[in-house]
Amino acid sequence: MEEVDAAAAALADASPVAVPDGLAVGLADGLAQELTEAMAEIHRRGWCDGTGGNFSCVASREPLVLLMAPSGVHKGRVRPEELIQVDAAGRVITGNGKASAETALHLAIVEACGAGAVLHTHSQAGTLLSQWALQSGGGWLELADLEMLKGLEGIHTHATSARVPVLPNDQDLPRLSAQAQPLLAGAPHGLLIAGHGLYAWGRDLGTAQRHLEILEFLLEQRWRQLLLQALTAAAPAPTWNP
Repeated sequence: MEEVDAAAAALADASPVAVPDGLAVGLADGLAQELTEAMAEIHRRGWCDGTGGNFSCVASREPLVLLMAPSGVHKGRVRPEELIQVDAAGRVITGNGKASAETALHLAIVEACGAGAVLHTHSQAGTLLSQWALQSGGGWLELADLEMLKGLEGIHTHATSARVPVLPNDQDLPRLSAQAQPLLAGAPHGLLIAGHGLYAWGRDLGTAQRHLEILEFLLEQRWRQLLLQALTAAAPAPTWNP
């Protein structure tokens, strides 16, 4: 979920960067409205129940500013004016509320991948399969030979596989972000945290939302495939009676 560690809490006392003129960012250009609509849709699909999940868009590159939901709120009900702006150090520079400790991982993804939006969900499939993949001894989850893979930017055929990195959960978000950093550039626009959920990203909000929907579909398909394989293996062999 959205635990705030001591390091994140200490940021509240630090001096924030200056905000560029007119950065009332999403309200002026529609980005805030688009982000809250995306969050409501993601909640509707059951991927961020309760106060789970966190979502951000890049509002400014120089200086870097993220527009995101504050920590500890119901993401399906956030209004555009309730969003916060966060600087490159994870400090809130505009708006009320706390930034999630997981902001550190959002910032790492933006830096490593040039992402324009990062969407983090807590779906059943993502939570279940991330644990299964890690317990199976792999640091990744393979998704292969499916038409829906072509919805991920850079993939043009079903006859391929995508390996989604899986990391163990860690309440020390700077440490978790450092572990994720070398894996991000080669990841298929997604990263799993075991027992926690999926991070998906894209060059803009629309692309990130598409990647999220594709990856969530592929995760759902993968656990159903594993279930089908288990049921088939456990079923008695068919008999033939002439």
